[in-house]
Amino acid sequence: MIQSIPATPGTGSNPLLNIGFRIPFDQIRPEHAERAVDTLLAQTQLKLDTLALAGERNFENFMADLDTLTEQLDTVNTIVHHLDGVVSSPEWHAAKMAILPRTSEFYTKLSLHPGLWSALKAFAATPAAAALDPVRARHLQLTIDEFRREGADLQGEDKDRLLALNTRLAEITSQFAKNVLDETAAFELMVPAERLTGVPQRVQDATRRDAEGRGRDGHRLTLHAPVLLPVLTYADDRELRRELWLANSLVGQREGRDNRPLVREILTLRRQKAQLLGFRNFADYVLQDRMAGGGERALAFERDLEARTRPAFERENEELRAFYHTQAGADAPALEAWDVAYWAEKQRQAKYDFDEEALRPYFPMDGVLKGLFEVTRRVFGITVTESEAPGWHPEVRYYTIQDEAGAHVASFYTDWFPRDSKRAGAWMNAFITGGPRENGVEPHLGLMCGNMTPPAGDTPALLSIREVQTVFHEFGHLLHHAMSRVDVKSLAGTRVPWDFVELPSQIMENWVMEREALDLFARHYQTGETIPEDLFGRMVAARNYRAANAAMRQYAFGLTDLSLHVEFDPEGDADHITYARDLMATFNPTPLPEHYAMIAAFNHLFSSPVGYGAGYYSYKWAEVLDADAFSRFAQEGIFNRETGRAYVNAILSRGNSADPAELYREFMGRDPDADALLRRSGLL
Repeated sequence: MIQSIPATPGTGSNPLLNIGFRIPFDQIRPEHAERAVDTLLAQTQLKLDTLALAGERNFENFMADLDTLTEQLDTVNTIVHHLDGVVSSPEWHAAKMAILPRTSEFYTKLSLHPGLWSALKAFAATPAAAALDPVRARHLQLTIDEFRREGADLQGEDKDRLLALNTRLAEITSQFAKNVLDETAAFELMVPAERLTGVPQRVQDATRRDAEGRGRDGHRLTLHAPVLLPVLTYADDRELRRELWLANSLVGQREGRDNRPLVREILTLRRQKAQLLGFRNFADYVLQDRMAGGGERALAFERDLEARTRPAFERENEELRAFYHTQAGADAPALEAWDVAYWAEKQRQAKYDFDEEALRPYFPMDGVLKGLFEVTRRVFGITVTESEAPGWHPEVRYYTIQDEAGAHVASFYTDWFPRDSKRAGAWMNAFITGGPRENGVEPHLGLMCGNMTPPAGDTPALLSIREVQTVFHEFGHLLHHAMSRVDVKSLAGTRVPWDFVELPSQIMENWVMEREALDLFARHYQTGETIPEDLFGRMVAARNYRAANAAMRQYAFGLTDLSLHVEFDPEGDADHITYARDLMATFNPTPLPEHYAMIAAFNHLFSSPVGYGAGYYSYKWAEVLDADAFSRFAQEGIFNRETGRAYVNAILSRGNSADPAELYREFMGRDPDADALLRRSGLL
């Protein structure tokens, strides 16, 4: 638990300086951020200077203190960045931008602190270090490796250059994210009802209410996923689909919010930083401590999957074109990007008599959450109950997690629905990392956010099957945080290599396709009935429909990311936008327009100094692991408590306390089966 920090003279009653376990979100304002961070920076600097002084050392008075040195600063920094992402405003963005250069400078200087680096090396040479248990010995070695990777051996001008690179990267990646958020929020398209023919009634009702709430006639369309995706999938009006697809494809390119030059600068600075630190490229720098080990191996992994998937990809697209022409006529215009989802859905309905919309009534948000919590109770022995705590928005909910003995192990917030002040996507984050301490086990604190289909009038939020999978996915991340039992904070929870971090999240999605699990929560919101057997059968039959296209879409992101960070020279003459577009076009079922610049809105890659940069392949890497690991549950029983306990003991509770490959072997008794993913997707 983060202990409350006494307010220093001149700070007043700043809630960010009194952060306990229940964060006072109802009191925190943008003007608190800068003063709190300045105070914490000064306090942490004093601790750092003291820690770097010479003297007799053991793990408890050196490594343990280093492990928690920035704990309070980290928490406040996370809170400020979080609030700018979920209740964004000019004031919150200004607050974040005010602290960014200072925190970036501090974190960079920490790894470059000569006294601390000397003290760390000195401790590593002591008998006490040689006698450390395996977890603490791993912490010591990883800390030394991290200091070296972050430039501890740099001297003079090189240190100054690294500081400048890190500060600039923090600033421009934050600006990138703001541009995407602002551009998405700025777009609206007002249309009459007749243009929405074919679109699900729930979307028509929601967009009409949105317009009415703003004193407008007709329907207000936005680029938020719960509106954009149904229109692209179901709208009979081809021109409307084209308008929305093009509008979405231009996010990050419009004047005043143009991210294209920022992308080149980010790529340039990342490469310069990597080379300054002795690496060939940014991918090798980022992946040194991950399972892939380097950019070339990650590229080879993605390219092998791509080559094995391409025949099915081409076959699927030929089948779609043939279906389209049988429906629209031999002389119909060629399929365009804004046609694919629409005609793919028509083909799926014709082929399997399955419409995903038919499932929505069985997935009210509250029921999905209750079912998720029941699944995890049966499998992992935990109990989740709703509780009370201040939130940052009226839609925020708060929950507690207890283990089988009734002990409080974690709490978390949820914030599920889109709004113009909230960034897109779905994510989990940690506010406080607890775990075993001298005085007992301290609970963890985290959050889950999403942009799911919201409630409409008297109708509850009815989720698509993909949104249900996303909820389960993010809760998998949350469990990885909440079930951690590592007493070294920097090795706890989700602080694992990023190509391993998606295993706990992606494995949870498997339960969504299991009848035994669905019957716990998939109930019609009006009648309470479970999913009819014939509908379930059609859902399972359609599970791998166009699986190759879904896979190729992910390969496109992963290979574009890696190619930009390994093979593309951002300081050369080639245009980075054209390079990325031409590469992604080889994974797309239709041609891409010349203006296409998806990377200008790719938050995963460019909204933070590292993020998923050179690491997007992690999703597919971990998907191989999850497809293989779930096979043990499938064989031994999806609610088998002993299997669940083994998974907690080997994976969820262990964080980065051992090599991920060792943890995986501990659970499965062998190395991963590389064909597991293709087999599950029907592509082998």
